[in-house]
Amino acid sequence: MSALSSQPYKGTRDYYPADKRIQNYIFATWRSVSERFGYEEYGAPTLEPLEVYAAKSGQELANEQTYSFTDRGGRVVAIRPEMTPSVSRMVAARRQELPYPARLYSIANFMRYERPQRGREREFWQLNVDIFGVDEIAAEAEIITMADNILKSFGAQDQDFVIKINNRKLINFMMAQYLGLDSAGAQSMVKLFDRKDKIAESDFIDQARGILADDADDGVDKIKLLLSAKTMADLPAEIRNSSVVQEVQELFTLLERNDVKSAVFDITLMRGLDYYTGTVFEVFDIHPDNNRSLFGGGRYDGLVGLFGAEPISAVGMAPGGTMLENFLQVHNLLPELQSATDVYIIPLGDNGKEASKLARDLRDAGINAELDITNRKLDRQIKTAIKKNIPYMLFIGENEVTTEFYTIKDTASLNEQKLSFDDVVSLASSRHSL
Repeated sequence: MSALSSQPYKGTRDYYPADKRIQNYIFATWRSVSERFGYEEYGAPTLEPLEVYAAKSGQELANEQTYSFTDRGGRVVAIRPEMTPSVSRMVAARRQELPYPARLYSIANFMRYERPQRGREREFWQLNVDIFGVDEIAAEAEIITMADNILKSFGAQDQDFVIKINNRKLINFMMAQYLGLDSAGAQSMVKLFDRKDKIAESDFIDQARGILADDADDGVDKIKLLLSAKTMADLPAEIRNSSVVQEVQELFTLLERNDVKSAVFDITLMRGLDYYTGTVFEVFDIHPDNNRSLFGGGRYDGLVGLFGAEPISAVGMAPGGTMLENFLQVHNLLPELQSATDVYIIPLGDNGKEASKLARDLRDAGINAELDITNRKLDRQIKTAIKKNIPYMLFIGENEVTTEFYTIKDTASLNEQKLSFDDVVSLASSRHSL
């Protein structure tokens, strides 16, 4: 039998300790921002009935991108490809009991069967933030403000990203009244607009002609007007005078009040999922080495009602871990992350018993202490501490046992000092408060 491959399943990723430190740093920042805004954490099952996704996420997601199978009880289930249907199901189950607005967040992993590429994996981690029970545009303003706060909490500046905003009701008006498309044509055109930046302009126009059919020339001219509009004031009068535009303008007023400076209106932004009913938004990295969408969200008022409960309004977003990691890398925003272990204890000579007691005492004092138990040569033990990126090495020999003053060395600078037990605890615990 040939040897098993040491590589992970295609489109998934192994997280070694250094990678996991970065992921935990991202998760901790997500959690901090979410809770700062009053959101509470929840969890949901990894498996859901396939029909949960087929009902509202769109057939492409349910049929082509979902890992689905029939379980031993004959039920057709899927590994969750997203969280929105699950949290909507949970809200529907406790529709009368939850306090509103219900502000909920989760950090979880998902799987989608799609072509792996930079920033896009088959297994991926996301923050999911949703607010239920607010009909007013203030809910969108809060979620978009959180998106802005998340990136800025990592050290990003306003000029590092842009938040593009549109409204699904405005899109529907544009497709039906402005372009005169029926529901099938509108759906095709929305999907084409969603791919606009991924195909050549000539291909975009040719495909638009195919959808417009009889009035192709007039329709293409109208689409070109839309594409040239940089602000709401540039929109054709038929669209500019619609009531939905006032809703979008109100949103920008609230965002300005919340000091969100990176938001722009983009009539071509669609967001692919079928369940959005109002505001949609997408955050883009504008760095030339990573010029792409990072994450997005929007309003989806109809989803809770699919589970037999009274409908309730909802707005949410879902930043992804790998996309955010790429953003932090290209903007040089990733900090130097050390091991969670504070001290690496290195016994000198025959002092294993004393070193073991010191390790216990440090752990009892709240210090994360790793004890070298290998009896290797000193240089090998030191190399291990350095390779593990542990901030401090603590040496314990006869002199340290006798005086109870310990030689402690900064692994990065190699600065060395003699400290009492209490001072070792103080020094090592100081990094916990950073």
